Amino acid sequence: MIDVRKFGSLGHADHGWLNARHHFSFADYYDPARMGWGAIRVWNDDEIGARSGFPPHPHRDMEIITYVRTGAITHQDSMGNKGRTAAGDVQVMSAGTGVQHAEYNLEDETTTLFQIWVLTDRPGATPSWGAAKFPKSDRSGRFVTLASGFAEDADALKINSAARVMGATLAKGERAELSLDPSRHAYLVATQGPIEVNGVRAEARDGVAITGEARVTIEALEDAEIVLVDAR
Repeated sequence: MIDVRKFGSLGHADHGWLNARHHFSFADYYDPARMGWGAIRVWNDDEIGARSGFPPHPHRDMEIITYVRTGAITHQDSMGNKGRTAAGDVQVMSAGTGVQHAEYNLEDETTTLFQIWVLTDRPGATPSWGAAKFPKSDRSGRFVTLASGFAEDADALKINSAARVMGATLAKGERAELSLDPSRHAYLVATQGPIEVNGVRAEARDGVAITGEARVTIEALEDAEIVLVDAR
């Protein structure tokens, strides 16, 4: 099954400094048909105004992955971590027993990002945070694993969930193939597009929910940048 959730159908909240689209129910947006996709609980498409951001707030027992599309985000938390994650790069936070963190756009331009929450497989774990650079040239024409809960993904950021976050950049007319376990749930968004997923068309920033498929072929109808999560 491949289900395209059109960008215009997503939840929407405009706070002035934050213009957010919610792929799944979040905050004041509630849709009982969109409470998550398998273990994927949140996928927010955020535009954060220059010199603004999220003040300190708590999380616990959730795997939180941030993929920066443009600009940069600066993180600081109650564990003493602080770091700046720029466009194309990724940060992860395993909230575990509980952590306070803040996310600020300290740049002079709008920052755009995806923030993705995946249900943890290790409730009560020690909280952690990490970030890494993932050059887009390294994922040209193929998927690269950015964050993972699987030991074999040695070069990826670590999360406490049996899930993978992957990224690919495709030139117009290029294809990438990916094998999937049909019993699991995959969800992908192209920051640029349009694309076709097993022949089903999706525009830029549409959500594509996938299950029951052993293999997906993604074709870029225009130059495309794709983020995909494969979860239980």
